[in-house]
Amino acid sequence: MADKPSRSLVLYGDGLARFVKPTHDHLHSFASRASCGFLSLPRAPSSETEDSRIAREFAELLDAIEYDNMSVREAIKDNSEKCAVPTISERFVGMKAAIITNNASLIYFGGRLGITMLQWDGLIDNDHILADSQLSLASKLLKLLGFQEGKMLDTSQFDLIFVHVGAEEKVMYLKDIELVNSLVGELMHIAQPGTHIGSRLHMSIIMSYGASLEDDNSKFSVSDAKHKNNFGLLPLFPRQSYTMKGGKPREDVRCHCPMLVAQLQNAVTRKDMVKVFSFRDFNENGGILTIPADRFLHEVAFKLWKAPKYGA
Repeated sequence: MADKPSRSLVLYGDGLARFVKPTHDHLHSFASRASCGFLSLPRAPSSETEDSRIAREFAELLDAIEYDNMSVREAIKDNSEKCAVPTISERFVGMKAAIITNNASLIYFGGRLGITMLQWDGLIDNDHILADSQLSLASKLLKLLGFQEGKMLDTSQFDLIFVHVGAEEKVMYLKDIELVNSLVGELMHIAQPGTHIGSRLHMSIIMSYGASLEDDNSKFSVSDAKHKNNFGLLPLFPRQSYTMKGGKPREDVRCHCPMLVAQLQNAVTRKDMVKVFSFRDFNENGGILTIPADRFLHEVAFKLWKAPKYGA
């Protein structure tokens, strides 16, 4: 834990986990310095659309899934004030949060939670991604968090920024993953160990798998395979914490296709044995193991001094 509150930047690659390649050096370098693991999600409704999935999974990250239902979404679209929803600021000691996205569902939902919604237009030209534009984007993000001229200012526009990257059209995924990889490289260059920014910036990279496919259950499973065939002894094995909530089992936990999460803040987060930003390496060498996605924001808020100790 730092001796002063941090500011947080979360890069969320929505559906991009499948597209991380060995050539994405900056992502792998980040993972090799970070604390890595998984965020578990509940099972998806059978009739869920892609747009609904995007909103539901993001609501899990905000621990606001109870507000991601049809009545709330309709109230949002109708600009109704009848449905009172506690804001992020009210839940986390005045925390000022922003989300950068072009997704309409997230814009509606995040706005209802009191989050400032920023769109990519004006921050970057997605048709002309150049090296110098990446420096500009990284600098803009850090400036919004109060980092300027290598230092953290006492006040800032935001304490936390989510950067949502993930195209609704599959042809855009390769472009999106390249954007994330380049942005991570520039941010790591600015927030190097020993710098003031490096010791105050809590940075998270989240990669999800999007809609799960038929063979995902066997390829990306976090359940303990050693116990699968010991049906008689299964009751004797303790349940992992991500399958529990309030002392009761979570009955809808999806044991495959978790979100991959890597977190880094110099001299604050631990360094795992991970070398590659991949499911296999996180599963074998990650220190975070698996936590429910709805606990993620609470852990980040703790680093910002906006919440009690995570898990307490």
